[in-house]
Amino acid sequence: MRFVIVSGMSGAGKTTALKVLEDAGYFCVDNLPVPLIPNFADITYNLETKVNNVAVGIDIRSGESLLMLADQLSALEARGRKYEILFLDASNEVLIKRYKETRRIHPLAHGTRIENGILLEREKVRFLREKASYIIDTSCLLTKELKLELEKIFIENQNYSNFIITILSFGFKYGIPTDSDLVFDVRFLPNPYYIKEIRHLTGNDKPIQEYVMTSQKSYEFLDKIEDLLEFLIPNYINEGKNQLVVSIGCTGGKHRSVTMVNELLERMKSLPYSVRTEHRDIEKDTKQKAL
Repeated sequence: MRFVIVSGMSGAGKTTALKVLEDAGYFCVDNLPVPLIPNFADITYNLETKVNNVAVGIDIRSGESLLMLADQLSALEARGRKYEILFLDASNEVLIKRYKETRRIHPLAHGTRIENGILLEREKVRFLREKASYIIDTSCLLTKELKLELEKIFIENQNYSNFIITILSFGFKYGIPTDSDLVFDVRFLPNPYYIKEIRHLTGNDKPIQEYVMTSQKSYEFLDKIEDLLEFLIPNYINEGKNQLVVSIGCTGGKHRSVTMVNELLERMKSLPYSVRTEHRDIEKDTKQKAL
C-alpha cells in the first residue's frame, strides 16, 4: 500500500493532484486534522479495511497544528508505517498571477499583499519540502502535464527525478521569455523563411527540419548545448534547483528554433529527468497576418 501526503504551496496544484490520485483509485482525504494522521494510517493499513492506496492532503489550512506534523510523521515511522510526501511548488510570480486570475484570497494574506502571504507560507512549509519524496514545480506546467507527471510516479511507478527541464522555442521579435534560465540564439542557422515553397511550414514539419539540418552548424550547436547541459544539470540539482528553462530563439520562433528544440528533445529523452517542450511563438506570424 502507498500512503501519500500531498502538500505544498497554496495555488501550486494540490487540488489537481488529489483529483488525479482519486481517479487512479486512491482513497483521498483532504485537510485531515494533523493529530489524526497516525491513527488514520493505522486504520488504512489494516487489511480488513481493504484500502489499497491512500492520499492525504495537508497544507497551511491546518493552522497552528501544522507545527505538530513533524512529530506525527515521527510517530508514523515509529509504528513502521511507510509514507511518501508529494510537494507541489511554483515560483512566487506564478503563484501571485494565479491568485489574481482566480481572485482567490491567500489563506495567510490577512488583508495584506498576496506576496506577503506566500512568503510566510514558504517559511511554514519549508520542513515539508525538505522532507519531500517528490517535488514538482508547476510554474511551467499545464494541468495535463502535471497529470502526466503524477501518473508516472503514482500509477506507472516509474523512477522520478525532482527536476523538470523545459526546452522552449521563441522568436526574438516577440521578446525573450522572462522565466528563461539559459538563452541560446540560433539565428546563425539557414533560414527557411527565404524559401517561398516552405515558408508557411514550421519546425514541426519535415521539409523545414531537413532544410535547417542540412547545415553542419546545426549538429555542432546541438553537440555543444547537449554537452553543456550534461555538465550544468547535476550542478544545478546540487544547488537545490528543481526546474530548468532552456530557451532557444530565432527571429520569429517558427522555423529554426522549433527545429532545434525538437532535435534537442530527442537527444535528451535518455536522461533521467522529466523533459518537456513548448513552442511559444510558433503560430504568432500566422495570427498577425490574419489580423
